Amino acid sequence: MTSTIKVDNIQDQDGNNIINENSNTITIGASGDTVTLASGASQSGFGRTGTVDWQTGSIKTATFTAANGEGYFCNTTSGGFTVNLPAGSAGAIVSLQDYNNTFDSESLTVAPNGSEKINGGSAGGSIVLTTEGEGITLVYIDGTVGWRSIQDNVFADTGTTNLIASGGTITTSGNYKIHTFTGPGTFTVSQVSQTAAENTVSYLVTAGGGGGGARYGGGGGAGGFREYKGPADCYTASPLNGNPGGTAVTVTAQAYPITVGSGGAGSPTQASGGCGSLGTNGSNSIFSTITSTGGGGGASETSSGPPANPGTRMGAPGGSGGGASYKFPSSTGSGGAGNTPPVSPSQGNGGGNGGPSTGYSPGGGGGAGAGGTPGADNDPGEGGNGVTSSITASPVARAGGGGGAGTQDGGPGARPGASGGSGGGGAGGTSPNGLAVAGTTNTGGGGGGGRGNPDTSPQTNPNGGAAGGSGIVIIRYKFQ
Repeated sequence: MTSTIKVDNIQDQDGNNIINENSNTITIGASGDTVTLASGASQSGFGRTGTVDWQTGSIKTATFTAANGEGYFCNTTSGGFTVNLPAGSAGAIVSLQDYNNTFDSESLTVAPNGSEKINGGSAGGSIVLTTEGEGITLVYIDGTVGWRSIQDNVFADTGTTNLIASGGTITTSGNYKIHTFTGPGTFTVSQVSQTAAENTVSYLVTAGGGGGGARYGGGGGAGGFREYKGPADCYTASPLNGNPGGTAVTVTAQAYPITVGSGGAGSPTQASGGCGSLGTNGSNSIFSTITSTGGGGGASETSSGPPANPGTRMGAPGGSGGGASYKFPSSTGSGGAGNTPPVSPSQGNGGGNGGPSTGYSPGGGGGAGAGGTPGADNDPGEGGNGVTSSITASPVARAGGGGGAGTQDGGPGARPGASGGSGGGGAGGTSPNGLAVAGTTNTGGGGGGGRGNPDTSPQTNPNGGAAGGSGIVIIRYKFQ
């Protein structure tokens, strides 16, 4: 005997609908109610919408067998492992997700049950998840395809409280970003770090090198070199690292204009008996409160006899000073002063003094690491060496002084041009036809001095000084 109960609504004691039938639509529970299956009960006929129940209370760290309808966060930090899929049944679903972005270093293997397939591949064949932040959802279809991946996404982007900035050419070294400016630009900070020390950035600011002097010309001085290694950084800095004792730059969320100094022009070709000019000083480079001063120009020869302007045989002051031409009875032949204006640590050194007029020996331009070598008895002075920093993750020397010009007095005592200092300094010109060498671009190297030559007029062979090299600004900080 079969019993039948026919109702449209079932209500609780308060008169609220528990089950309500209306035009073949059955509503279970009222708005705001929670419908819960009893412990141990199972459901069928409701189907799934491509979702799983994520097992957030059980992070997987070793090989295990997945269950239908569940999603798992897999932590491979301590080593890769295998997820064994359950026996396939049509509609079964499993999801897996990289727990903390480690699948790229320690992979996760997904293996089917027995001879079942994944994505129609070989019977019993596994797949390996090797992408950082990867997540995958698999649904079992049938014996032909087996488990089918219906979703495969990468979620490796992480929320960050680190410094974020833009501008210049950006490269990465480990946990550090490096912004390199070889010309004018803007360093824009859009977010600062919540770790205060990481907002004090590392920087290297090098100015343009000075141009070399003409005809027995002194070498141009290197552009001023200033560096600061931030407290959160770990590269090998130059000997001029200003931490501690130098000027720190702690950035905030704003735009910082960047100036990159150009190299100074060399003194033009000088005729015998004429008055030469100094090589042009390089231009300053600037980042925030940091200004590196352009290198001083090298000195040129002046007129024969008591010079009308003896001061032109003196190198110009600058970040590093320009080299002198040569001494004359009424001229001092002094190299230009470095670290002008003064900063701490020093941004450069003085140029070399000139040798006696009997040897026409000019001095080399000063470099960031050493002063220019003085000229002596027919031997021109070499440019002062620059310094080496690994702020870009590779050791690079910058800010070398230009070499003094080779001498030529018409006799066998002629000397070739002196070499420029390490870090982009240009060599001096060599008589009778060797031209002075320019400072290397983006090093702040000084230009070489223009060669000496027989005392003939008019002057037909170029003997002008070479241009200094342009500067550079580099900013480095921890970004993760």
